[in-house]
Amino acid sequence: MTPTGTSAAARAPNLRFVARQPIFDTKEEVFGYELLFRDGFENYCHADDPEAAARLTLDSSLLVGLDVLCDGRRAFVNCTRDVLLTGHITLLPSSQTVVEIMESIAPDDAVIAACRQLKEAGYLLALDDFVADDPREPLTDIADILKVDMRLTTLEQRAAMVKKYGPWRCRMLAEKVETREEFISARNQGFLYFQGYFFRQPEVMTAHEIPANQMNYVRMMQEVSREELDLKVIERIIKAETSLCYRLLRYLNSAIFAFHSQIRSIRHALALMGEKEIRRWVRLIATVGAAQLKSSELVLSTLVRSRFCELLSPLVPHGNSDLFFMGLLSQMDVILEVPMATIMEKVPVDPEIKSTLLGHATRLRPLYQMMLAQESGEWEQSAALAKQLKLDDEMVSQRYWEAMRWARDVSSGA
Repeated sequence: MTPTGTSAAARAPNLRFVARQPIFDTKEEVFGYELLFRDGFENYCHADDPEAAARLTLDSSLLVGLDVLCDGRRAFVNCTRDVLLTGHITLLPSSQTVVEIMESIAPDDAVIAACRQLKEAGYLLALDDFVADDPREPLTDIADILKVDMRLTTLEQRAAMVKKYGPWRCRMLAEKVETREEFISARNQGFLYFQGYFFRQPEVMTAHEIPANQMNYVRMMQEVSREELDLKVIERIIKAETSLCYRLLRYLNSAIFAFHSQIRSIRHALALMGEKEIRRWVRLIATVGAAQLKSSELVLSTLVRSRFCELLSPLVPHGNSDLFFMGLLSQMDVILEVPMATIMEKVPVDPEIKSTLLGHATRLRPLYQMMLAQESGEWEQSAALAKQLKLDDEMVSQRYWEAMRWARDVSSGA
């Protein structure tokens, strides 16, 4: 039990309860991330010492972890009226922070004055969930970004807002963009930023075959999924793909492995790794290689998923299923732009993982759904699934945070 009055930061000094959602520009490159916290800022403001609680939470959690969470890009942080008026948000660096003014905040004189002070200090301001005839209209002259919810507005209303506010007053951000069609439509209307899961949705394909230039990655997965490993075959496939050879050597020479001697050949690497690590890392580099022309966020989230599942594998019943592999495969349909069923036909996969990825009810399905809930910040759903799996909720969120740090370290060495 946590003693009464103990701050959230003291319970979770490593940012256990955080998710992030990427915000893209028109080229589908990451502009920033909206940070989604399990405990809202309101909770901290009602602590025994609001000033100390806010400082401890923001300073020890956000400032320490902001580079890891946002990879040097902008952090979009929801701001309540209390946090805005007390100035707690200024504990975050203005160069990296976009202050999101929530839809519940009335634009009275105090709020307008606080927003002007933030602007003068170098912060960007965004109006969250902006709609037609929004009561926060007086703040549009101060705001840098208007976040328009695709689910709360019509096509005509969005067109009118772009025309009225447009790039000469505010940069327009479309949120809850769930399909590529919606992304293209919003981009054509004049929106500059986009938030949602459209980037994970494969475009409609006229044929359901894996592209020829992607087959080497699939062959690698096939080989390391066989019961008996043939190291000569694996070496030959890796050597045939220059980028894969380079990636594997980069990985193995990184601090993650801490080998005492420099690894200079694929054969040397395979000899040192051992069968389990060969399977694990060949699958990993095949996934990263297959996604090299995709969004960096897609690659990073795939790595987070695989490591998260792996960290929980000792705690959940999974038989002989490789949970690291399940995480890697979970977005392979988007990476290769083919249906998941086609991939399952090409790669020999454990039957339970196959059924899970195809959406069927399995004993691994709750873990898979909890992985998605952690990723999207759906904390109540994650907690319910953790309870179903007989896992401690705080521990699950801590494992996800550890997976995020691991994925960042791995991707920086790719």
